[in-house]
Amino acid sequence: MRINTLIPVLLPLAAATSIPRGTEFARRQLPKEPTDVKTITTANNVTIRYKEPGEEGVCETTPGVNSYAGYVDLAENVHTFFWFFEARHNPETAPITLWLNGGPGSDSLIGLFEELGPCHVNESYETYLNPHSWNEVSNMLFISQPLGTGFSYSEEGEGSLNPITGSFEPADVAGVQGRYPVINATMIDTTNLAAEATWEVLQGFLGALPKLDSKVKSKSFNLWTESYGGHYGPAFFDHFYEQNEKIANGTVEGVQLDFNTLGIINGIIDEAIQAPHYPEFAVHNTYGIKAVNQTVYDYMKFANSMPNGCQDQVATCKATNRTSLSDYALCTEATNMCRDNVESPYYYFSGRGVYDIRHPYEDPTPPSYYEQYLAKDSVMNAIGVDLNYTSSNDEIYFAFQQTGDFVWPNFIEDLEDILTRPVRVALIYGDADYICNWFGGQAISLATKYKHSKEFAKAGYAPLLVDGVEFGETREYGNFSFTRVYEAGHEVPYYQPVAALQLFNRTLNGWELPKGEKKLKSNFGSSGPATATHTESSVALPTSTGSI
Repeated sequence: MRINTLIPVLLPLAAATSIPRGTEFARRQLPKEPTDVKTITTANNVTIRYKEPGEEGVCETTPGVNSYAGYVDLAENVHTFFWFFEARHNPETAPITLWLNGGPGSDSLIGLFEELGPCHVNESYETYLNPHSWNEVSNMLFISQPLGTGFSYSEEGEGSLNPITGSFEPADVAGVQGRYPVINATMIDTTNLAAEATWEVLQGFLGALPKLDSKVKSKSFNLWTESYGGHYGPAFFDHFYEQNEKIANGTVEGVQLDFNTLGIINGIIDEAIQAPHYPEFAVHNTYGIKAVNQTVYDYMKFANSMPNGCQDQVATCKATNRTSLSDYALCTEATNMCRDNVESPYYYFSGRGVYDIRHPYEDPTPPSYYEQYLAKDSVMNAIGVDLNYTSSNDEIYFAFQQTGDFVWPNFIEDLEDILTRPVRVALIYGDADYICNWFGGQAISLATKYKHSKEFAKAGYAPLLVDGVEFGETREYGNFSFTRVYEAGHEVPYYQPVAALQLFNRTLNGWELPKGEKKLKSNFGSSGPATATHTESSVALPTSTGSI
């Protein structure tokens, strides 16, 4: 993974921009129209276009496990790509989990192929099954959001991506290199707007699920996310929960869910809390690496706390209503101040990895072979698409930047709202990641106010054990936990797949996290994890095959 080095203000992307420009893959001609696409129309007039990739040998090839990919068409200009995988064990009763990567504008197929999905892609651009896939214990839904991310689009356009800005340019401007999504990025340029849009997509998909896959019966719902998902997770879950309550009381129509867990992996949740930890992690990190010299370290610290520095400007943003262009401008100024001067000196001077401090800046870990895999005609046909793939959309990135969404203060407030409800919240941080480092994640966990905040702070850490191997340490109390995972960068499930799957499994099923030996009490309401039946005692999950 790498950040977009063309952009001075570096947002925590979950991957690089689309298929590398300057390669043959970027210059492929117009993708072919997929064949044999099936269609479902729901009662509320949502159209689902889909194919079953597993039938064509794509990704999930476990015998008897079905998968579906295609589009949720909410309107003439709203087409959201999805990929749904049945659980490998008892999909009838397994919960449903929505996975989202961050960006903003980074696609959830990053998580699918590089981290926790049913398959990975090798250097020959062929897939192999992932024994530690999260569909071992849950039905998994991946969607490309906001529009323009991945294979999602408002309209399709023949043309090119500008080599500097990444923006779409029609054929009459730059010639034809492929077919790309055409969007108005300002339509969804904040996390709150993205939450509203994603809820509509989720409801559209769930409305069609009985026809799409009649085996899946559970309404137990989980949201797990990563990186900018520190914004997405709290805001999306909070909005989803509120809308679900309206369905429950009959105010609006829709598919009612039983909300179970929210998981955030290496998330940027609150800049005011996390910014002071960038200089500290740069020189006092887990691995004894002094990534910047004393002068740079002092500058980073000063930029954070000086008059009109990062903290002061974030406070100004917080004081606005965050609704007008003037408000947005102040929040954008705060974003630029914090990211350029507190966070980014590490990128300019350290030579160390953005997502793994142990690696060099030009870090190929994990390799993005899946992008070339998705450029294959056979694969595109199997998943029902005719667009070139965009792993991270720069237009979305810039649109969110212009609203200053990065430093908005409401996400920790959303997290606190969620903790008043009968759901479980897990914060998980790989301890080698710089851009969303565990120092800042730990600070978030201790700053979050909920019923048991004092007990949580006093709880201390316990070793995270899987089959007797220590993979990290966890602090938890009530329905809230923070876990530091050892020897893991930004994409924790890539580095530590055994630990990640067990953390996911134990969280979903209400087990205490360090050992998974006992059920926690008072975490869930009556609609808790009753449908999530695959606990450690009832399903044999893959175990570690080597040292960590």
